Amino acid sequence: MLSPKLPTLKLNPDELHLWFVFPNEIQDVELLSAYEKLMTPEEQAQRQRFHFAKHQHQYLVTRALIRTTLSRYTEIEPGHWRFSKNAYGRPEIIASEGMPSLRFNLSHTDGLVICGIVLKQDVGVDVENIERHGATVDIADRFFSPQEVKDLYAIDEKERRTHFFDYWTLKESYIKARGMGLSLPLEQFTFHISENEPLRISFDPKLQDEPNKWQFWLLKPTQHHKVAISLCQEMKIKYQLTVNKVIPLIGEQPFFCPILKQS
Repeated sequence: MLSPKLPTLKLNPDELHLWFVFPNEIQDVELLSAYEKLMTPEEQAQRQRFHFAKHQHQYLVTRALIRTTLSRYTEIEPGHWRFSKNAYGRPEIIASEGMPSLRFNLSHTDGLVICGIVLKQDVGVDVENIERHGATVDIADRFFSPQEVKDLYAIDEKERRTHFFDYWTLKESYIKARGMGLSLPLEQFTFHISENEPLRISFDPKLQDEPNKWQFWLLKPTQHHKVAISLCQEMKIKYQLTVNKVIPLIGEQPFFCPILKQS
């Protein structure tokens, strides 16, 4: 049974809303059919390009998440949102007159899809399943900064792979917030993750960025996942993070998500 239209949410200039959806929990045929009706023909065609049913399902839930979530902040119907991509592939809202200046970013992995929503500012989110195959600390040797590699290998070997995902998710979230993808050299910025100090970033001069205009969070929503968020806070205000778990078109509830580190 689909819920009636949920009340419009207010998003303040100092707030970042993070929305979680667990695709495996959504199997109702009627609900999935309603999600399909929200997609454009282009999105429907993209869904069919996925070879495996689980990836088609994940894509369907992801599109329902972004469309219904954006509509929580406006009177725009979920099926009416239109999107474009920048030169590096980052999705953006095609704005129309009277539309609020919402910014969003999406990420997905096995078992979890996330969406970050903020006003005006650049935001990047990344989620990784820390048990997935093929992700090893060898990636750090090739792509991390020298200081990150040094810090990672200073960690006990039994804990090293877990901490690898701290760096990996943070770096992914930063390049997504910049909207330039892997055209940004990963070795030219360094995350400093220490036990007794706030999370921080530093840059190679060639990257031309300022550490003090960024705010970061590192989260562990489940025992299988790590989440990182990068937010450009050019207005020099500290943002407050709100986390909700949602089933699109049904409802949401606050979600307790431990914060491992933040800036």
